[in-house]
Amino acid sequence: MAKLASLETLVSQKNGYLGGHARARVATALKDVGKKLNQLRLAPWVQVSAKERTLSLTIDEEALKETSLLDGCYVIKTDLPQEVADTQVIHDRYKDLAMVEQAFRSCKTDFLEVRPVHVQKEKSTRGHVLVVMLAYMIVRALREAWAPLDVTVEEGLRHLSTLCSVQMTVKNHPPCLKIPRPRETSRQLLKALGVSMPLALPHREIRVVTRKKLTENRNLP
Repeated sequence: MAKLASLETLVSQKNGYLGGHARARVATALKDVGKKLNQLRLAPWVQVSAKERTLSLTIDEEALKETSLLDGCYVIKTDLPQEVADTQVIHDRYKDLAMVEQAFRSCKTDFLEVRPVHVQKEKSTRGHVLVVMLAYMIVRALREAWAPLDVTVEEGLRHLSTLCSVQMTVKNHPPCLKIPRPRETSRQLLKALGVSMPLALPHREIRVVTRKKLTENRNLP
């Protein structure tokens, strides 16, 4: 009952003020508590009263019991005709809003970080956002694939970051990169994605620039 506790704290503060200030008006304190009572929507089962210069709260147990019957219930209103979308469709689309909010949160605040945008032209900005959206599609695919393993995308990527390669050079042959056997957790993650790791890769001397390194390189003279 966080709301009730908040209201009780306010009543305690008002009683302390009334007790320490003889000229303080009880009617003003009642008005402030009543306003808070309505803001918290506790009025149907909580009443505030004053006896002499002390405020107190009264809880109507029957009204509280009746109000509790609606806990977890909500009403969805739409102007769509029933032949376009029935009750179940409206409910499902409303619940889908949670997925939309999660998508925006992943793009804006998590490891995708759509901001800051280091471009100015409209075409470049659209390209930047497009890359982030494509990255989110990958994140969504990873989340769905790893859900049975009870592993978040962040945890899964952290495990896969331990994958490495060892450069091998054989006389009279070009070098190659040998892939060590992944750990058990990494193998499960890759299997869930349907990915098979090769035993070796050709060594191309290709430099990979991460976003962090790219930002650092901009500051170089």
